[in-house]
Amino acid sequence: MKKYEKPLYSLIPLDTFKAVLGLDDREDKLATFCLVSSTFSIEQYCKRRLLRKRHFEKIEFIGDLFLPFLEYPVNKVLAVYSLPCMGRGESQIVEPELYSVIPEEGTLDDVPFSLSFSRALLRYKGIAAIKAVYLAGYNASNVPPDLSMACLELSAWNLNRYKGRRIGMTGNVRGKGKDGENFEMSMPENVRALLEPYRRKLI
Repeated sequence: MKKYEKPLYSLIPLDTFKAVLGLDDREDKLATFCLVSSTFSIEQYCKRRLLRKRHFEKIEFIGDLFLPFLEYPVNKVLAVYSLPCMGRGESQIVEPELYSVIPEEGTLDDVPFSLSFSRALLRYKGIAAIKAVYLAGYNASNVPPDLSMACLELSAWNLNRYKGRRIGMTGNVRGKGKDGENFEMSMPENVRALLEPYRRKLI
């Protein structure tokens, strides 16, 4: 990859996908499209970002010293700010000594992460919210194997649909004396099963 090229937004590398499916360079464009679209579909299904990205998150503060991050796993907290109520001053940077990350930042445990503050935070008067700037998600070198497999299988499934020009439709079915078409599912069941442990649990 050339230095000025952005890394592919995919849970598996293009070269790996091509090698497993026996694709050559002439199919790079379609293979790339399948990988990127499948990765976005997986993130949408899991209701969370999975690839490493910088996040700017504002969390309402009502006195609780244990605040959950929206995205995980958290690689690194870059900065934390206290945001005042409107018209009551400017935001202030919160010193790193006043908070810790649970689990420890950089850990690849696929569980929600949180900021845990010391009671010294309460000396910042009139806090309305906490703003956290942090890196979260997996990079190309540490994507869990079942996420990589889900991306591989979904991308291969989409590739076969596009090559067969069967987008949106599945095999013939018998009905009322003639062949018909059925709309196909958006994601195979085996892929859903691989993704279930990574799906955000909503209360």
